[in-house]
Amino acid sequence: MGKINSVSWQARLRFLVLTFLGFAIAMMINFPFWAVAQTPNSNASNTASNTIDQSPPPTQPQIRPSNGNELRGIWLTNVDSDVLFSTQRLERAIKRLRRLNFNTLYPTVWNRGYTLYPSKVAKDKFGVDVYPVSGLQERDMLAETIKFGHEQDFAVIPWFEYGLMTEEGSELMRQHPDWITQRKDGSHLFLHGENDQHRLAWLNPARPEVQKFLTDLIVEVVTKYDVDGIQLDDHFGMPVELGYDDYTIALYKKDHFGRLPPEDFNDPAWMKWRAKYVTNLMGKISRAVKAIKPNCLVSLSPNPKEFSYKKYLQDWYSWVYLNYIDELIVQVYRDDIDNFTTELSRPELQEIRQKIPVAVGILTGLRVQNVDMRQIKGQVRIARELTLDGFSFFFYETLGNRDASFETLFFTPAIRPDLRNIASS
Repeated sequence: MGKINSVSWQARLRFLVLTFLGFAIAMMINFPFWAVAQTPNSNASNTASNTIDQSPPPTQPQIRPSNGNELRGIWLTNVDSDVLFSTQRLERAIKRLRRLNFNTLYPTVWNRGYTLYPSKVAKDKFGVDVYPVSGLQERDMLAETIKFGHEQDFAVIPWFEYGLMTEEGSELMRQHPDWITQRKDGSHLFLHGENDQHRLAWLNPARPEVQKFLTDLIVEVVTKYDVDGIQLDDHFGMPVELGYDDYTIALYKKDHFGRLPPEDFNDPAWMKWRAKYVTNLMGKISRAVKAIKPNCLVSLSPNPKEFSYKKYLQDWYSWVYLNYIDELIVQVYRDDIDNFTTELSRPELQEIRQKIPVAVGILTGLRVQNVDMRQIKGQVRIARELTLDGFSFFFYETLGNRDASFETLFFTPAIRPDLRNIASS
């Protein structure tokens, strides 16, 4: 009997070792450009192991009863995806997502300096009312998304993806070059993409004209459409290198008895001074939305807290306590399960969950690389074990032909959590 038990034990040990080795050779994800920077260690030695399901983390105390509520969101993009460019494809996609028991749509409506819906605000400001690409002309993509989404009981929350960012060459930038902020050397472009094809610039949040434009754009959507909320993300901020344009320097000198800003863009006081303009703009937008529709959710999908502030002067932690946001979906695009778990276990997230729903953004793939379904399931499991309020997947097209696998994640429908239905502890 003792020998039989020993053989059985050795067999189980061999199985566990082989399983671990299989996990260790999983390929590293090719992150989107906004996710690469936030990854703590993107070298192979750090990310080649622990890429999919492993032992569950220690049990965390549940903040409040879940009542079966779970945010199951998905971002609908206009990049590497054609879902938004056809009425028929859009309707089919939304019906498919209902079959899979999703409950929230985040369609992009602001990208590369253009709106993806007919906008009078954009038309008045720079002469183009909708992104000039085939598939968006002669139709209102946002109105269709809301119609089809509400017919299938989705919450529809338009996503102002580019925030304060714009593409060089956009009509907005061409007509308002003075709205662009810059580095100390006078440069302003950020190059991203496999071939540096994305040439990005940032609007200056300190300028009243920029504040008015973005606020008017969001107010237009909230007023014109039957939306359930609006969403901003990690691009609603400003790279820490920026703020050395003439307008911002003059403002700083006025506040500091004629002194120039510090040479070091990481100077803590200089960072705080610039960050307050992003915070002030967030406050203006939130108040404007609530003045029109008090129950309209203001959602934010940022990077983790420390990265958001140090890299993009986005102090979202304070925004929660200023009551500027109603929902937080933290982008944690990690292929390392330990890094993923560490980010979700941070005390500020459990703390904030006492005020608003907190979910996690999970990467389901990119044009250049698939994400293994085992990794997606493992990250969903971790989010549930840590009793977060759900997740949103980036992005629709990368669900691929994996409906059966996603069905195993969502056996039954669920109501999305928000400030109207969460249960206090």
